[in-house]
Amino acid sequence: MVNIQWKDRYRFTSQAEIKAILFDFGDVIWNLDHKPLLQALSAACGKPVDELQALVSGHASLFEDYESGRVDSPRFLAEVSALCGHDFPEPEFIRAFTGIFTPNGATQDLIRRLKPHYKLGLISNTNPWHYEYAIRRSEVFPLFDSVTLSFQVGAMKPDPRLFEDALDKLDLMAEECVFVDDQPAFAQAATDHLLHGIAFTTPVALMAELRRLKVAF
Repeated sequence: MVNIQWKDRYRFTSQAEIKAILFDFGDVIWNLDHKPLLQALSAACGKPVDELQALVSGHASLFEDYESGRVDSPRFLAEVSALCGHDFPEPEFIRAFTGIFTPNGATQDLIRRLKPHYKLGLISNTNPWHYEYAIRRSEVFPLFDSVTLSFQVGAMKPDPRLFEDALDKLDLMAEECVFVDDQPAFAQAATDHLLHGIAFTTPVALMAELRRLKVAF
């Protein structure tokens, strides 16, 4: 990488040529809706949806442990089964657990337009089953030059280790990269790490922000 002294880096941020666009996955490339999961679990175990929602909310750390790689898939399934009082068969649970995604066609079209001009990267707080059965099966997944996943890094956004992992894989300076995330706090964390963070709201708004940064597509 180019050796630039820290005192010059803030100036370099405004002058650097953008060479890569990095994306979050959920609610950016594919939309998330947890209602089908809760409905499927409710049908299987007999507990009302609102009761399952309260159980999930009360045990958020289990899902964070799964996305951080501290819990593997068999243990995660066993823990969820214990919470719900039902021994979910793995194939049945995977279908429900990964049925929360629907493609955002406009964002995917934008990614295809960006690909000829920029390196592309993915940075996602995710888990092995969402990666295997949703992210990897996205039509635009083959277009990414780098993929950074929380369960593989052992940390979750906004931890800077995820940004560093992506930058190392792309062999680029932070100032040469844009990061797009639906969570404003994560976009701000990217900015604090000297990337150009953009909080995603709609594809149209994202395109306006990219144009502001002189990103061509």
